[in-house]
Amino acid sequence: MVRHVLSSTVLRTRRLALAVGAAVLVVDQLVKWWVVATLPGEPIVLIDGFLQLRYVANFGAAFSMLDGSGSLIALIAIAAAVFIFVVAVKVNNTGETIALGLVLGGALGNLADRIFRGDGFLDGGVVDFVDFSFFPAFNVADSAITIGAILALWFAFAER
Repeated sequence: MVRHVLSSTVLRTRRLALAVGAAVLVVDQLVKWWVVATLPGEPIVLIDGFLQLRYVANFGAAFSMLDGSGSLIALIAIAAAVFIFVVAVKVNNTGETIALGLVLGGALGNLADRIFRGDGFLDGGVVDFVDFSFFPAFNVADSAITIGAILALWFAFAER
């Protein structure tokens, strides 16, 4: 009986993390498809001098640092995805599970770009498009990773 309850909790937790991750991945890729089809020319200015939607191919890490190290970053994303999949079964809080799912989906969204948007394996550029005038461009996956990480930290410290 106890084993059945534990295994169903583990499956439910893992399924929730995977469902959130899958939702982020789908939304991220659909938005990036729209960006690539719509924004290669002129950006869409939302707030003049402050916010625009602009297609940017990022071959580095966050904020275009480590330009050209996409393969290394892709391997780190794969390791992070495996880590989250393993850790998700140990989480007993729905909020933490959602946080892990956000990070998982974001990592997979950017990994998909590195796999499918380059000439070789893992050398594609990540599609960024939200461009504040004072901040490097980012995308849905980046937002999910950031929000998920902040939530995970908040839950980690709130429980103590």
